[in-house]
Amino acid sequence: MTPAPSFKRRLLGYLRPYLFPRLAALVAAMLVLSATNGAIPFLAKGFINQLSGLRNLTVVRTLSLEILGLFLIRAGAHFLSIYLNAYLVQRITLDMRSQLNHALQRLPLSFFNRSPTGAIASRVINDVRVMVLSLSGGASSLVGDGSSLLAVTCAAIYLDWRLALIALIGFPCAVLPITYFSRRMRRMTRSAQKQLGGLVALLHETFQGNRIVKAFGMEDYERVRFNAELERLFRIHLRVARIRAATGPMIETMAAFAVVAVLWYGSSSVVLGTRSAGSFGAFFAAALLVYEPFKRLSRANNNLQQGMAAAERVFEILDYPTDVPEDPAPIELPHGSHRIELHGVGFRYGKRRVLRDVNLTVGVGEVVALVGSSGAGKSTVADLILRFYDVTDGQILVDGIDIRRLSLASLRSQIGLVTQHTFLFNDTIRANIAYGSAGRGEDEIIAAARNAYAHDFIMRLPKGYDTVVGELGTRLSGGERQRIAIARALLRDPPILVLDEATSQLDSESERLVQEALEYLMANRTTVLIAHRLSTVLRAGRIAVLARGRIIESGSHEELLALGREYRRLYELQSAPPADLQGNGGLAG
Repeated sequence: MTPAPSFKRRLLGYLRPYLFPRLAALVAAMLVLSATNGAIPFLAKGFINQLSGLRNLTVVRTLSLEILGLFLIRAGAHFLSIYLNAYLVQRITLDMRSQLNHALQRLPLSFFNRSPTGAIASRVINDVRVMVLSLSGGASSLVGDGSSLLAVTCAAIYLDWRLALIALIGFPCAVLPITYFSRRMRRMTRSAQKQLGGLVALLHETFQGNRIVKAFGMEDYERVRFNAELERLFRIHLRVARIRAATGPMIETMAAFAVVAVLWYGSSSVVLGTRSAGSFGAFFAAALLVYEPFKRLSRANNNLQQGMAAAERVFEILDYPTDVPEDPAPIELPHGSHRIELHGVGFRYGKRRVLRDVNLTVGVGEVVALVGSSGAGKSTVADLILRFYDVTDGQILVDGIDIRRLSLASLRSQIGLVTQHTFLFNDTIRANIAYGSAGRGEDEIIAAARNAYAHDFIMRLPKGYDTVVGELGTRLSGGERQRIAIARALLRDPPILVLDEATSQLDSESERLVQEALEYLMANRTTVLIAHRLSTVLRAGRIAVLARGRIIESGSHEELLALGREYRRLYELQSAPPADLQGNGGLAG
């Protein structure tokens, strides 16, 4: 994605909160350092002239004290510049990561479906780090080394403009290759950041799928695959290193020719008596001082290019358009009982049509089950009600209001979600149950766990409710994770429920217990129930059968069996002995 026209202004915008006093103090410290660099040749001139005559030791001592004072000032300015630069780097890094995380939290589900988790994490951690370090280092060099170069150049011209012309004549020759190297540096840095993101994504995928890797004996395959990605990253970094390595020697070579020319011409004039040794020594010191900031400026340019490449990747996320936009004047959905209606709903994933002309009404307190074979679109209906995606055609209404006009926060605050793929955070059981229900007390958390039939197994754990469940809840069984998720929904006490195969991970005993909890939970609540187990479907007031993205049948369990069509076929498949199923599925999806 091409950076926005205000790209550089946006970068500078991150400095605005720190303009005064910290940034102002940093710039002042850099200018003091630059000024002291410009003063060094003049002190050297007086010192050399006094030494050459050895007539007045008092003057030499005074000059020595002046030099000492100058370097003490430099030391203080140097400390301030390093400390304040570090402060600004850390603050801006914190601000940028916070803003990036805020943007990511608001991005649509489609973005995360298309983007590897590791690559996203790499942008937040690595790209921001490279961006801030490179840009801050480059900007500091532009101010510090740029002003130092200017001060020393002015001093050199003031001391001897003829020698200055000889010393500085090579500078313009370095501009063209530096510009060429800059373009290549930005392209290669962008490639390196992308490759590193892919590497982190590969690591994340391998660690998440570690059970499968071990079960299939693919450790060596994953090692070879990772090493191949490392080798690609190594080659990119090597190309970047070649550019960095070429810049310094090019300037050193240019400086060598200039210094030799100044030595030949200047020493001849000293011998002939047309120029004093002090004047020549002072100018020679200035000439040597000129090249060091110029060399640092060329390195700073490389850093800036790296930072700009990383910034482009960061701004890609910050500028990523949402396909679930908030209404400019959103309506707040009040807490209470609600009615859901789907009118002519259609939806596409890219070019693939998933739903077409779906019409469904779920009345206040009604339980409607969606069933169908895998890929029929049942879970997509749930995602659309929660507005993880927006409908392609038609509309979804809550109490007669198009959900696109409702604020996302108020809509989702009214919905409790339990899915077949239970997600628990690497935190305590207490925190996982209370997630999304801030301010609930200990008694309420325990009551929710009891109603989900989770309290007993929680109390058997070593730390009870303070037990950390591990990443994705791996320290708990599937059924235990599911009951924690149901307790989370119970604690939230929402007027609308979306249960996406909420009992699919439970054994028969746990399912019986949780079904009782779900019946209590669903009482007087508007419920969309996606299920394949008949024990759950039978409890729905109405069943809608989805096939090829359409609702083809709707009615009670008995009515649909009597029709003898799709629902009956699915019912008989699930009721048949396992040997007769032959992999045809059931009501799962």
